[in-house]
Amino acid sequence: YAPWCPACRQLEATWESFAKESERLGITVGKVDVTQEPGLSGRFFVTTLPTIYHANDGVFRRYRGSRTLEDLQGYILERKWEAVEPVAGWKSPSSIMMHGMAGLFHFSGWIRQIHNYLTGTLGVHVWVSYAIFILATLLIGLLLGL
Repeated sequence: YAPWCPACRQLEATWESFAKESERLGITVGKVDVTQEPGLSGRFFVTTLPTIYHANDGVFRRYRGSRTLEDLQGYILERKWEAVEPVAGWKSPSSIMMHGMAGLFHFSGWIRQIHNYLTGTLGVHVWVSYAIFILATLLIGLLLGL
């Protein structure tokens, strides 16, 4: 979820109720703020918010059902998750490819922090910051090419 997402805010009360029922359902319920954990959004290939995953014994399934409390509970109690095809091996959050994707998301966050430092703390104009990143990209490409 993300705090700015209207659909996430709409689901929040239902999700909290679902979490309160987690012990009775024999599961653990959590939520991750993708603005605070960009690596996880990359690892789970989150393209829409909110995104719900069911994980059991290292097998991940994306929940695409209704977002009512009854349907979420039914998904677990009636074991409907067994009929859902697991996330493909190469897209699994534990795969090497998704580890790399998480790294790219972390890298983009690092670049954003550098940009904010240059423009906010040092007072560098935004376009100068962009020029610095363009030059850095060209130099890195040149070095890697050599």
